Amino acid sequence: MIVNKGKIVVIGTSNVGSAVLNKLADFQLASEIALIDINADKAKGEALDSSHATSCIYSTNIDIHCGTYEDCKDAGIIIITAGPSIRPGETPDRLRLANTNAKIMHSVMSEIVKYTKEAMIIMITNPLDVATYYVSTAFDYPREKIIGTGTLLETFRFRRILADKYCVDPKNIHGYVLGEHGNSAFPAWSTVDIAGLGLDNLDEYFHHAEKLDRKAVEDEIVKVAYDVINLKGFTNTGIAMAACRFVKSILYDEHTILPCSAVLNGEYGIKSVALSIPRMICSSGIVRSFEIYLTDKELELLQQSAKSVRSALDGCK
Repeated sequence: MIVNKGKIVVIGTSNVGSAVLNKLADFQLASEIALIDINADKAKGEALDSSHATSCIYSTNIDIHCGTYEDCKDAGIIIITAGPSIRPGETPDRLRLANTNAKIMHSVMSEIVKYTKEAMIIMITNPLDVATYYVSTAFDYPREKIIGTGTLLETFRFRRILADKYCVDPKNIHGYVLGEHGNSAFPAWSTVDIAGLGLDNLDEYFHHAEKLDRKAVEDEIVKVAYDVINLKGFTNTGIAMAACRFVKSILYDEHTILPCSAVLNGEYGIKSVALSIPRMICSSGIVRSFEIYLTDKELELLQQSAKSVRSALDGCK
């Protein structure tokens, strides 16, 4: 089967799936987008709505339509968003979704592998690391082609928080949040830099009398996701942007380095779990994982993340 690199299949068309669809269309990252949902009417309605926007002079004439799993057979990229998410007032922990969404991932992947093992798969479903591990290990699918969005969203939030503190463009900020996409995620402060100014002297450069409160930033990275959920009912815009960042890396063969979730194969002495560490992404998927230097404290936090996700995996067997 010849793969159409411009064809993207989005599985799940609720809040996240619809946001992904519209970001893909807005950034002109596809020639064809097929939508799959257990609720076919929802998928059809989203497709119709977005297709009407392609008439605008600023839009690309993307073929947006309701699809079936057969659309996967020639797709270049498949984005999986299916499954419930944390709702306002519920326990603020994505890992509690493990049992339900593992079953959904089994159903989704069982259909995908009937038609392809060539497409890149971008995972969004929570708990992200549990879902990514299950999809990567329970099916005979090339692991380098399975990319969990992981802590890229936390990294975006981290950079936004620092940008607001120092009144600087967040794109001038480099630094990773690593580990679990969830409550045990942590900023690797040893990787942080703003426009070559370093980290230790930032308050001096920006004339801040009050020193950066790292603990407050760490807490906010985790808390802010639940703030969004409780305020608007769900998160979808940030994660849709993260997914599109991976799509662009694949389509343009960028060889860019991003934090993303995949199964660890002994990095930092960790196996049998999926977590986010920096990885290089190009048209063939994940081509390198980087075991970057971390402080002893950061290594300890990464091990804690591994235990947290492993516990959820064991819980859903």
